[in-house]
Amino acid sequence: MLQAKAFLLVLFLCWAPAAFADVAVPPLSGRVVDTTGTLSSDDVATLSRRLLDFEKRKGSQIAVLMVPTTQPETIEQYSIRAAEAWKIGRKKIDDGALLVIAKNDHKLRIEVGYGLEGALTDVTSRRIIDEVIAPHFKTGDFSGGISAGLTRMIVVVDGEPLPAPAPEASHGSDDLGMFLLNPFNPFTILFVLAVAGISRNLLGRLAGSIMAGGIIAAVVWFILGSIAIGVLVGGIISVLSFFVEIASPSQLGTRPGRGGRRGGDGWSGGWSGGGGWSSGSSSSDSGGGGGSFGGGGASGSW
Repeated sequence: MLQAKAFLLVLFLCWAPAAFADVAVPPLSGRVVDTTGTLSSDDVATLSRRLLDFEKRKGSQIAVLMVPTTQPETIEQYSIRAAEAWKIGRKKIDDGALLVIAKNDHKLRIEVGYGLEGALTDVTSRRIIDEVIAPHFKTGDFSGGISAGLTRMIVVVDGEPLPAPAPEASHGSDDLGMFLLNPFNPFTILFVLAVAGISRNLLGRLAGSIMAGGIIAAVVWFILGSIAIGVLVGGIISVLSFFVEIASPSQLGTRPGRGGRRGGDGWSGGWSGGGGWSSGSSSSDSGGGGGSFGGGGASGSW
């Protein structure tokens, strides 16, 4: 009997800390994070797309987090911890808002960043909870309640004068075009030399130079979509290829059957591709922007 009591005591001491541990804040994997499985994948995708479109247009960030419970913490303690972990909103603008729902606790809260406290006031946040979200939740319509609540939150934030969102970084084709048109890029240099050399050998100095400029102008126009830049670059290549002696690719090595040497085995060398480009991300579609929170907002229940 004594051994059984000792076993139960050890078991309690091992599991008690875990039972009273704070609920972990899940990683920010998207604008809508549901750890309860309540929302369907279509619901999450639709809500996330709305929030992302709003973020691109306004700059402000809004996110939704649904968890089973926040116990042993209160909804206020957990939501501020989640907001600080996710850092919703732009850095130094602090224009983020987080809607936290504890499904099993029947509690919810709108946590508001410093920059939105003048628009999403405590009173306004409480009215959105009581008048818009809670009535849907009472009937089990969680998707409809979240959607309606976000609609009201977006309308309120839209009325707040905020700095315009930064233009998106260049992606894919733009970065690739700049990479290919870099005058110090070895690929670009070899391509221009090859076009100019072949054109001059085929058509002579004048006609070949004009043709080389036209080809380069067309390539630049295709990559950048600018006729003016294409004509400018093509004109420079035409002039250079007319006045500068350029060897064709076949002249860069030794020609069989000819006397003399043209560089033996050709040329050798290399370069380090330490650079590169990235496809970028807009605020990452799922990343927070570094916003700060000070406990503004409101809580409610259903």
